[in-house]
Amino acid sequence: MTRGKRLFDIVLALLLGTMLLPVMIVIAVLVLFRDGRPILFRSERMQTPERAFQLIKFRTMTVSAADHGVSGGNKDHRITRTGAMLRRTRFDELPQLWNILKGDMSFVGPRPPLRFYVEKFPEVYGLVLRNRPGVTGLASLVFHEHEARILAPCQSAAETDRVYSDRCVPRKARLDLIYQKSSNLCFDVEIILKTVVGALRKVKK
Repeated sequence: MTRGKRLFDIVLALLLGTMLLPVMIVIAVLVLFRDGRPILFRSERMQTPERAFQLIKFRTMTVSAADHGVSGGNKDHRITRTGAMLRRTRFDELPQLWNILKGDMSFVGPRPPLRFYVEKFPEVYGLVLRNRPGVTGLASLVFHEHEARILAPCQSAAETDRVYSDRCVPRKARLDLIYQKSSNLCFDVEIILKTVVGALRKVKK
């Protein structure tokens, strides 16, 4: 990560954190009173093939000790009423501003993968994770909704893992590597703006 990109991340995260603090407080209160504790969901993700960190989101599902893997149709029954709204608008990801300030993530980059997939596809993620993971990215922008449709019919963790491994990992990696070759600040700003516009459209629905 260049110094310019890191400085951009810090300044933007501080500005957005200040502006959106009232929104995050409201969301935290909604989650607390509608769904109970915990308010936040923490998940181990990989910053590099060797280095892990704790990604933070607002909790959108009921708690399950057996939870693992990516989310497919097999987890739909666990999504709370508040969680469905947060997922649709991506407001569940607002706490990741803290991850950005800590340096775990950038605003733009590949979505941080679970350790399981990094170990399953070491060559793929050895290339993809040369860029610091991001809250959004080219793969998120282009493939996010399509991925949700692909995984929606999956009715077990094993099926979700198989479909995600076969149909999502390779496509997302190709997009992440395209971004890697074209990465610059202007491209990052374009991706951020398109992500925000997409989220705002869903808020209005």
